[in-house]
Amino acid sequence: MTEQVSAAELWDTRYRESERIWSGNPNKALVREVSDVEPGTALDLGCGEGADAVWLARRGWSVTATDVSQVALDRAAGHAAEENVGDRIDWQWHDLAVSFPEGAFDLVSTHFLHSHGEMPRERILRTAAGAVSPGGTLLIVGHSGRPTWEVPPDFDVELPASKDVLAALELAPGEWEVQVCEEHERPHPAPDGSPGMWVDAVVKVRRR
Repeated sequence: MTEQVSAAELWDTRYRESERIWSGNPNKALVREVSDVEPGTALDLGCGEGADAVWLARRGWSVTATDVSQVALDRAAGHAAEENVGDRIDWQWHDLAVSFPEGAFDLVSTHFLHSHGEMPRERILRTAAGAVSPGGTLLIVGHSGRPTWEVPPDFDVELPASKDVLAALELAPGEWEVQVCEEHERPHPAPDGSPGMWVDAVVKVRRR
């Protein structure tokens, strides 16, 4: 079995656990950071069930959305059809460790691109930066450390701070404007319902 098939099967199995895994709402950081950006072409990496892609399409963006799970992509396409924006979104299957969507985009966005097993996240994010058009924006949001209630960790994956995400991009000096590089706390209850918190690392850079 190849690593590519393994990643797809892992996430297909995860999505088959429930008719809906995520809330169906766009990520708050996307809404906060992109609401005032003029719509153009967007690339959504690791789109899951498609809430971010649908939100962008409803605001006038032409979206390419990709995920390693065909189950998630099929579900996302159904969501887009229900919202009458299916014609504005190109759903593409990719294992980003192996293949990447072609083209350049005014916005490249990825939220919580974390996975069990081996995934070259830093290399993928550098490729994502290369897909940003001149004048375009790269938005990266991920977990920064473990949730307050997770002891011990339930999976082994690096969850870097925003400054480390930015450094790993290895952006060419003078070609980029750093607009956001910071942490945001987000309430997230523990599985037993007790209060908890995730901290998200948010990096937003604009190609000059």
